[in-house]
Amino acid sequence: MTDIKKVVLAYSGGLDTSIILKWLQETYSCEVVTFTADLGQGEELEPARKKAEMLGIKEIFIEDLREEFVRDYVFPMFRANALYEGVYLLGTSIARPLIAKRQIEIAKETGADAVCHGATGKGNDQVRFELGYYALNPDIKVIAPWREWDFHSRSDLIAFAEKHQIPVAKDKRGEAPFSVDANLLHSSSEGKVLEDPNVEPPAYVFQRTVAPEDAPDEATTITIGFDKGDPVSIDGVTLSPAALLTKLNELGHDNGIGRVDLVENRFVGMKSRGIYETPGGTILLAAHRAMESLTLDREAMHLKDQLMPRYAELVYYGFWFAPEREMLQALVDRSQEHVEGEVTLKLYKGNVIVIGRRSDKSLYSDEIVTFEDDAGAYDQKDAEGFIKLNALRLRTLRKLRG
Repeated sequence: MTDIKKVVLAYSGGLDTSIILKWLQETYSCEVVTFTADLGQGEELEPARKKAEMLGIKEIFIEDLREEFVRDYVFPMFRANALYEGVYLLGTSIARPLIAKRQIEIAKETGADAVCHGATGKGNDQVRFELGYYALNPDIKVIAPWREWDFHSRSDLIAFAEKHQIPVAKDKRGEAPFSVDANLLHSSSEGKVLEDPNVEPPAYVFQRTVAPEDAPDEATTITIGFDKGDPVSIDGVTLSPAALLTKLNELGHDNGIGRVDLVENRFVGMKSRGIYETPGGTILLAAHRAMESLTLDREAMHLKDQLMPRYAELVYYGFWFAPEREMLQALVDRSQEHVEGEVTLKLYKGNVIVIGRRSDKSLYSDEIVTFEDDAGAYDQKDAEGFIKLNALRLRTLRKLRG
């Protein structure tokens, strides 16, 4: 790919991507465009602009994508109640398609013929980024420095940085204690002090939550309003998607909610141990399922639950823009037409406890389910024939085969 003229780099402003920026200039003698996305990671982004300018970059894109991220990626995923391997709320996975999409769009706007990411050759993110790139532009050239360059250690990176006068933060000198990725949905921590899955993570690893044992001794009660499967309000106050998730994150943080210590199966074949914190997402999942329990037909709910692991796999593996994910999304979205109303929850020392739910579209009938006189709404004698028909094959098996 020696003929590359211009590349769009997903740029955080940190040590690794700053080194990548300089390495691209040296290795490919190409023009570099930097793209930095604000997805709610909680870091100041202007230093990224200054560092890019210092490295001679003329075209610098820094964009606030928090609302788009939550509205068009996080909320559609939560309509599906997606959990990878039954536990992981996919916080890192769901951010990658949006970053990839904007890189491809910026490449078109600036006339770039290549894109570049800073994911390593051992992880899932390289797959997610590149599947996104190719789905949106089949002819784009992709540069993955960690699969190309000759650096073998953190010391090699720091030496390169010092040679080229790239600022190195003090905490980057030597081995970092662990790797962190964060956005408005979650934070994830991996590596170093976390690599032994039988050792409890140190307290300083946690970024987004107080320890459950340190949370208040009194529960916090909140009510979340839903419309067509998406949360739209907290305690009667209508909020934008990003503002609503930010508020839920604050409530989850204060009550020690959303910690997960997980050994997961990466798409590239290895197992890894990660510490995930998804305070607002954990609250939202419990509330959404409670809303569905009241408003979804039984078989529609069960079908959704059967398809959810597949949907979660597609997000985790990086197939957000694949036709099968879009087909599943259409099914999920169709199921959410009447998922509206309010769910009331108690947040208490790491727990999310549903204590109430109401909806004008409720399928729950007091008249039918009551233990008192139902005035003929349900004839209990009908159950006898229902049971005998369902038992027919079981009785036949036992009679004929013993």
